[in-house]
Amino acid sequence: MSFLDNLENNLKSLESSEQGKDDAERAHRARESERAQSQAVAPFAEQLKKSPYTAELLTQAARVGFSLRTKVHIAWLGSTLRLEARDRRLELRPTPHGIVAAYMENGQETRTEACDLNGSAEDLVRHWLA
Repeated sequence: MSFLDNLENNLKSLESSEQGKDDAERAHRARESERAQSQAVAPFAEQLKKSPYTAELLTQAARVGFSLRTKVHIAWLGSTLRLEARDRRLELRPTPHGIVAAYMENGQETRTEACDLNGSAEDLVRHWLA
């Protein structure tokens, strides 16, 4: 191997190690950002999972769905509570600023609003299914 070939190989390996460092640094920043986001959301996610409002919401969803002859499917997706009935969907999403209710129809998000866990669960379900 000549001196120039050796030099070229050394330069290529140096460039690739610098790119690897940049990629690792970007990945580290993304992980730190995701971790900070999940820590900011954690109190509201815990509140959503354990509050009496959530239990009442699930009860009211089943009751109102039954009166409308509609099956309401309930699922926890991570820290998000999803309710589905026909082509409508309601998601309660914890955010760093509180819990947001997102209303969707036919797969399209129509509106979002802040959700008060001290309010009436029945009003929220009726407003969603109305």
